[in-house]
Amino acid sequence: MIRKFAAYYKPHLKLFILDMICAVAVAGCSLGLPVIVNLVTTDYALRSEPKALIIGCSVLLGLYVLKAFLNFFIQYWGHVVGVRMQMDMRNAMFKHLQRLPFKFFDDNKVGTIMSRIINDLFEISELAHHGPEDLFVSIVTLIGACVFMAAKVSVWLMVIVLAVVPLIVVFAAIMRISMMKAFRRTREETGRLNSIVESCISGIRVSKAYTAADHEMDKFRKVNDGYVKVRTFAFKQMGKFFAGMTFFTDFMYWLMVFFAGLFCIYGIDGMTGAQIATVLSCVAIVINPIRTLTGFFEQVQNGMSGFERYLHIMDTPEEPESVNAKEFNGINDSIEFDNVCFSYSNEESKKEVLHDLSFKVKKGETIALVGASGGGKTTVCHLIPRFYEISAGSIKIDGVDTRDYTKYTLRKQIGMVAQEVFLFGGSIKDNIAYGNLDATDEEIIDAAKKANIHEFAMSLPNGYDTEVGERGVKLSGGQKQRISIARAFLKNPPILILDEATSALDNVTEMQIQASLEKLSIGRTTIVVAHRLSTVKNADEIIVLGRDGIEERGTHDELIVLNGVYANLYQYQFRE
Repeated sequence: MIRKFAAYYKPHLKLFILDMICAVAVAGCSLGLPVIVNLVTTDYALRSEPKALIIGCSVLLGLYVLKAFLNFFIQYWGHVVGVRMQMDMRNAMFKHLQRLPFKFFDDNKVGTIMSRIINDLFEISELAHHGPEDLFVSIVTLIGACVFMAAKVSVWLMVIVLAVVPLIVVFAAIMRISMMKAFRRTREETGRLNSIVESCISGIRVSKAYTAADHEMDKFRKVNDGYVKVRTFAFKQMGKFFAGMTFFTDFMYWLMVFFAGLFCIYGIDGMTGAQIATVLSCVAIVINPIRTLTGFFEQVQNGMSGFERYLHIMDTPEEPESVNAKEFNGINDSIEFDNVCFSYSNEESKKEVLHDLSFKVKKGETIALVGASGGGKTTVCHLIPRFYEISAGSIKIDGVDTRDYTKYTLRKQIGMVAQEVFLFGGSIKDNIAYGNLDATDEEIIDAAKKANIHEFAMSLPNGYDTEVGERGVKLSGGQKQRISIARAFLKNPPILILDEATSALDNVTEMQIQASLEKLSIGRTTIVVAHRLSTVKNADEIIVLGRDGIEERGTHDELIVLNGVYANLYQYQFRE
C-alpha cells in the first residue's frame, strides 16, 4: 500500500523534493537556538563581550527570518503538492467509477461513494503533504540536536535522552493498532452518515407527502448516534495517545533537569550551571520533533485508512471486455437471444430472472415484451447494451456475440428511453445534447421538435437555456419524458429500447409522447416494454414473459384469437 501511495508523488517529484529541501533547511534553522545559547552562556557572556552577543543574536534573528520564508514556501507549495496529488487520485477514481459494472452501484450507496471521493481523498492529501515532511524534518532535527548535545554538552545526557525515545516508539506502536481500527470504523460510519443524508434529501418530497419526517429523523438519529459512538471511541484512543506522548516529553524535561543538576554538582563531563540552559534548549529542540511525530501518527491513521478505502474502489474490477473485441457499427440482420440465463446475485442470495430465453428481432422490426412484473422484461433491456453480463447462453447481433463487441461502440448504437427519466443539473439544451455532445444548436432544436418539446422550451423566459433543477425537478413528468425522447432523436441510433416510456403519464400526455415514440421508431430495430397493451398493438411480434419464461408470442391479432394470457390482459385493460 505504501508503494502504491508513493507512486502518486512521481508527477510532482521536483516540487516535492524542493519542499523537502526547504523542510531540512527549517530544521537547520531550528538548531540555531541551542548553538547560540551555548555560545552566549559558555563563551561570550563569560567574557563580557556585548558586541559578540549582539552578533550572535542577530545571526539567530536572521535564521528565524529565513525560517519564516521557508515555512511560507512549505505551507504554500507543500499543500499545492498535496492538492495536486488529491486531484490526480480523484480523477483516477472518477474515471474508474465510470468503468465499473452496474452491480457495483447496486451494492454501494451514493453517499458512501461520495464520502470516499471527497472526505477520504482530503485526508490523503493532508498526509501526502505533511507526512513525509513532518517525518523527515523530525528525524533530522532529532539527530541534529542529539549530535550537538553530545559534542558541546554531555554524551551521557544525550544517551539519557535517546533512552526515552524507544519507550515513545513502543508506546506509539501499541496505540497505533487501536487507533487504526478506530479510524477505520469512523470512515465507515461517515460513509453511512453521508448515505442516509443523501437518501433523505433526495426523497424529501416523498417524506413530506407521507408525513414521515419523524421516521426519517429516527433513521438519521440512529446513524448519527452510531457515528458519535465510533468517533467518541476514536477520540478516546487519541486522548490516550496524546496524554502518553505529553507525559513522555515532560518526563524528558524532568530527566534533563535532574541529571544535568547531578552532573553539575559532581562535575561530571565538566557540566556547569551555565550549560544547563543549553541542555534545556536542546531538550526543547528534541521535544518539538517528538510532538510533530505525535501528529504524524494521527495523520497516518486518517490518511492510510482513507487510502485503504480508496484502493478498495480502485482494485474493484472494471467491466469485462474481450481481448479481441471489435467495433459495432450498426445492425444489418438481427438481434438474437439464444438460451439466455441471467441471475441477480449478491453476498446473501442469488435470484434467477431469465432461464433459457430465446427470441429473435430482425432489423427494422418492433418487438414488444409484456407480462406481469418480475418476468424479466427490463432485465432484457439491460442485457442488450451489456449493463449486466449474462450467466449462460448468448446474445447475438448479426450473428456475433455482443461480448465480442466493444461496450463503447455497442452502446453508441443503442438509444434508450426509460420510465424513470434522469435529467442532469443544467439546462434543457444541455440535457438534450447528451444524445450527441457534438451536436449543433440546429440539430438540438430539430430533435426537440420531433419530440414535441420545442414549443414548451420556447415558451420559457430563457428558452432552451432554462435550468431544469436537480434531476429535472422543475419540470413535469411528461416534459422530462419528452426531453428524454429528444435526446434519443439526437443520438439517432439504429437500435431503440423503450422501457415503459409512457406508463407513468396521463392519457393525453401519453398519446402525445406515443406519437413521438412511433415517429422515433421508424426505420429502427425497436424493443418495447409496456404494461399498457394499447401502445404495442402494432408491434411486429409480442412476447408475453412470465416467471417461467415465454408464455405466448405472436402478433396482437394472433394472441387475441389464441385467447390466452395476453387476451385476458388486453380485455381486462379494455374493460377498465
